[in-house]
Amino acid sequence: MQATAYTYDPQTRAGSVLLDDGTPVPFDAAAFDAGGLRLLRPGQRVRIELGEAQGGDTGRRVTLVTLQTF
Repeated sequence: MQATAYTYDPQTRAGSVLLDDGTPVPFDAAAFDAGGLRLLRPGQRVRIELGEAQGGDTGRRVTLVTLQTF
């Protein structure tokens, strides 16, 4: 699935992406690290994998963020 990087905090390595319908979906450091990225800038197109939220959270969560390549 593709998305657009929306926010990113280099200190925590967490942030959020926007799906093509405009829905924001957060990602944590584990999802960022799984993609092997060093930096992410808002506006970059990324490839993501989604999973179900864990614990008491509801909705979806990003389990992998990596750069979109063609």
